[in-house]
Amino acid sequence: MSLRPFAKYIALALAAAILIPAVALVGAYYYVSASLPKVDTLSDYRPPIITRVYSSNGEIIAEYFKERRIVVPVERMPQQLIQSFVAAEDANFFEHEGIDLPSIARAALKNLRAGGIVQGGSTITQQVAKSLLLTPERKFSRKFKEAILAWRMEQRLSKEGILYLYLNQIYLGHGAYGVQAAAENYYNKNVEDLTLAECAMLAGLPQAPSRYSPYRNFERAKVRQEYVLDRMVKEGFIDAAQAAQAFEQAIEIHPRENRYIRDTAYFTEQVRRYLENRFGEEVLYTQGLEVHTSMDLDQQLAAQAAVRENLRAHDKRRGFRGPLDILTEEQVGDFLAEQMESTFADGLTAVAEPVRAVVTGSTKSTVKLRLGRWQAVFDKQQAKWAGPIEVVSADAASSGNVDGGKTRLPLGSVVEVRILSAAEANKGPLRVELEQAPLAQGALVAMDPKTGLVTAMVGGADFSQSQFNRAVQAQRLPGSAIKPIIFAAALDKGYTPATMILDNPLIYREQAESGELNEWKPKNYENKFHGMTSLREALAHSRNVVTVKILEDIGVGYAINYARKLGIESPLTRDLTLALGSSAVTPMEMATAFSVFANGGVRVSPAYIERIEDRDGRVIESIDPADFSQGLQADQRLLRQEPVRVISPETAYLITNLMESVVQEGTGWRARALGRPVAGKTGTTNDLKDAWFVGYVPQLLAVSWVGYDQERPLGYQETGSRAAAPAWVEFMQSALREVPPRHFTVPDSIEFAPIDPDNGLLAVEDDPDLSIEAFAPGTAPTSYSMDREKPRAEDFFRLDL
Repeated sequence: MSLRPFAKYIALALAAAILIPAVALVGAYYYVSASLPKVDTLSDYRPPIITRVYSSNGEIIAEYFKERRIVVPVERMPQQLIQSFVAAEDANFFEHEGIDLPSIARAALKNLRAGGIVQGGSTITQQVAKSLLLTPERKFSRKFKEAILAWRMEQRLSKEGILYLYLNQIYLGHGAYGVQAAAENYYNKNVEDLTLAECAMLAGLPQAPSRYSPYRNFERAKVRQEYVLDRMVKEGFIDAAQAAQAFEQAIEIHPRENRYIRDTAYFTEQVRRYLENRFGEEVLYTQGLEVHTSMDLDQQLAAQAAVRENLRAHDKRRGFRGPLDILTEEQVGDFLAEQMESTFADGLTAVAEPVRAVVTGSTKSTVKLRLGRWQAVFDKQQAKWAGPIEVVSADAASSGNVDGGKTRLPLGSVVEVRILSAAEANKGPLRVELEQAPLAQGALVAMDPKTGLVTAMVGGADFSQSQFNRAVQAQRLPGSAIKPIIFAAALDKGYTPATMILDNPLIYREQAESGELNEWKPKNYENKFHGMTSLREALAHSRNVVTVKILEDIGVGYAINYARKLGIESPLTRDLTLALGSSAVTPMEMATAFSVFANGGVRVSPAYIERIEDRDGRVIESIDPADFSQGLQADQRLLRQEPVRVISPETAYLITNLMESVVQEGTGWRARALGRPVAGKTGTTNDLKDAWFVGYVPQLLAVSWVGYDQERPLGYQETGSRAAAPAWVEFMQSALREVPPRHFTVPDSIEFAPIDPDNGLLAVEDDPDLSIEAFAPGTAPTSYSMDREKPRAEDFFRLDL
């Protein structure tokens, strides 16, 4: 029998075995390729990147993102970083055309032997195709598409271009996308500053970022780093000595931490809300806006510290509320162990804020405590604000001294303390002082009165506890802090700083709808009346009765309109109680209104964003018209209105001068601590629920407010001077440390004249009791005190004689 037919059949079978798959492959290629995305789109690589917010001096104070990515050019990446990733992920990257068939075959063989997927054969180019052009489904059809796209990418893009995409796109753990974000995350460095050891550790992450995280398991990260270094040696990128040296090099993991976030949060949250409302959530979190704010970082940190310390001081004046918790002996051990892992994870010296401690005993003069692994003590004399302190048995009742009693601390009591000297930890017990988290809240806003730029904004004691921004959202009664606005309105109605008004009892009667007759008797804070009082003295000592008389004379409607042009937008009560601050306003509104006085009568709208750039560096919003020298395009906006003159320079100076007397002679005396010209006004409501201090120097204005969110009295004598002014003073002392003192500018038209303080008339120059008073042009008195006549009828209201 002939073998030829069999050979013929075999040849045909072999040809079919080759031809059919080839035809199928070609057919599959054309079928699949028609639906593939175009590789050309990668030439305009614009992945989601982070939006960054900067302080006025260029510090990053906030970031917003869905994927934390900072795109950097290949030129900024160290050669050894590129070599690390190539060696670990795709050794033949510079030779293949997108698909590495030998690597695929090796990976398939290993997977077959292991009975599962233990190694992938994807090239770097394929990984880019999968990440940027395909869905993450695990199917053969996707791998086929991936291979086609990888080949096409190699035809259109350079190797450097593919590495640019890969090293900026890849996920490297803990929210970091791309090598720059990872360098910041793990080493707190820029990518160009990485060492070989650090590069190799990063290159070991793509296979399993969580498993090999230097944060979570440094030993696993080192094993992976060693693998990468060995691969680099085999590929000839480095020699064995370099690898050994890199492996032995100590690597410090510095988690990316913005230490400013906590203290800038109220300001940056206000920025975030604006950006989201203006541009939308998608743009905010993916399009990499660069937002330059007016925040002076040093001022912001000082403002937050001032508010916190002031609230703690106020809280201590209210007394000690008792221990936060009482632990059993078993619970104490667990508490201290957990504290070592969390609070003291970075050591004792890293802790600046108050921490919790457990009471373990006492001596005659001290209370003994434990915190973490350390013994500590606080001096009972230092803690006298908590009253007499007694440490009692664990089963005894605890108490504080809020109601005037004794503080009793059972053994195992948890209290809050502040570490005074961490450096002495090895020399004996730590010295600490007793603290207590405040219940009241505070706000502080500061601005440059010339430009309206907000330099600091604090909306509460702690943003992590309450995101409500009291600086701009809380409408609270201003009390006497409203008086400068009433007095400024009066100056424009013909009053002068020397105008005399009688401070005497008043009764206003009004019939209610029910027919009942209601009486209102305005009174001064100290429940006294002072007779004939000049306008200057009335403001300096915050005389309520005089202010009510002035408001009645000039008209409530006129005063409200005056407040409106100064920048007060909140609803204002149309009755005489307006004189005593009965209408709620925000601290920001008060800052705006008082900035008119500080700025010579010109109102400037508050602004906290100076410039916004898109991801390409193009300015899209700015307060500076020069940024739009070619004119505004459709997507560009000038942020601030032009300054508007709303009162005369003379009135602005006179009210400023009157408020200087508030500081020098009256309720604002604490501001004298600045040792420079200061204008200011305290504010206290009748029921002591709100305390204010508003004050300024020529270069800076600030508003301080203190109160409870759920309104209740701040406590006995907790006035604006006592409860709010200390925060203002502490902040201004820090903010003005490098700012030279300046006097307020006196308009050329202001006239000065010697005045008899008893009656507001001209005094003879040799009068030993005279005072020099300032007047707007043509408003100084023309008659002398020695020649005064009886009051005329038209003077009756002001004199009440």
